[in-house]
Amino acid sequence: MEENQLELDIVIYNILIEGMCKAGNLAAAKELFLESSSKGIQPNVRTYTITINGLLDGGLVGEAINLFREMEENGCPPNSCTYNIMIQGLVLNRKISRAVEYTNEMVGKGFSVDASTAELFVHLISNGELDTSLQPLIQKDS
Repeated sequence: MEENQLELDIVIYNILIEGMCKAGNLAAAKELFLESSSKGIQPNVRTYTITINGLLDGGLVGEAINLFREMEENGCPPNSCTYNIMIQGLVLNRKISRAVEYTNEMVGKGFSVDASTAELFVHLISNGELDTSLQPLIQKDS
């Protein structure tokens, strides 16, 4: 019977974690994340990004920030997608100053904001919720 079982790898874990996050079952998503590591299957940038996104969607900003830093400490550097998801989630959770910190960090590492992130910042600037001095960070290089 065991020979018919699906062998779990990081791709399968990513699918399961993303499904749990989208269903709003963050407890199960976090459990799967920890389970993968305990079975010697190391999370990759996609695993971290999916989990961070789920945490932010669930309003668990502190946990998302901790996981982002843990990601770096574990030798899995965030990519442009990870940064943009982090920034968008922080903005949507009204953590604007933190979003600006991550934007500066991201740009300092050579990444650019994506269209969705830029749109959020433009909205904040137009509503007077964000200093216009940040505008250069959201403009694409010519």
